[in-house]
Amino acid sequence: MSPLAVQLYSVREQAAADRRAVLRRIAEIGYGAVEPYDAHVDPGGLAADLEEVGLRVCSVHAPLLGDLRGTALAAATRIGADTVIVPAAPAEWFATRDGLERAALALNEAAREAADHGLRLGYHNHWWELEQRVEGRPALEVLADLLEPEVLLEVDVYWAATGGTDPAGLLARLGGRVRHLHVKDGPATKEGPMTAVGSGEVPIVEALAAAPEAVRIVELDHCAGDMLEALADSHAYLTGLAETGPVSR
Repeated sequence: MSPLAVQLYSVREQAAADRRAVLRRIAEIGYGAVEPYDAHVDPGGLAADLEEVGLRVCSVHAPLLGDLRGTALAAATRIGADTVIVPAAPAEWFATRDGLERAALALNEAAREAADHGLRLGYHNHWWELEQRVEGRPALEVLADLLEPEVLLEVDVYWAATGGTDPAGLLARLGGRVRHLHVKDGPATKEGPMTAVGSGEVPIVEALAAAPEAVRIVELDHCAGDMLEALADSHAYLTGLAETGPVSR
């Protein structure tokens, strides 16, 4: 099982002041990996900071649907990633079958270029891919059928719940397509502040059990309290679950 990871968007404000200190704190908490979101900005500096504090890269969010694709793919390789994730696509693409076919075409094309760099490509959901229905199914599930087999999904369990879909059921239906999970908690609303994993309304245990081999990446877009404390509490909760079986360090 891969080590628990943190999506670095969670600590964007703290990292703006002292990125290496924040990465060191993440490692001290016990996380073994991170998922950067802006590696194309300073790949050399980020790689050096990660090496200094002993964190690996599990994957990277990258702007792959526009003009920065080549730059982003080179940066992902530079920091040691093997997987690049498209963080979002326009909500209107998920409203109709035609829109989903457009989304699949764009993602499949990006996946082929990523493969030329030795990288695998994935897609990360928000709420709109689940809230919108196409042919009577959550749009994300229809998209999965249109993607090439090598394109993976990174399911965000919080946004799945916010979009009105049971995360565990979604993960069971998507099966092996899901290789990464964004693990976050809170009120499962679009605006509400997120909380440490295990202290909100998202059925975390059931979701993790439904995708036992997926990489677990903690992300809190924003929270009411101290972000690093929330990440520490999330780590404690998830490693506590690991002792009883559902998750692994």
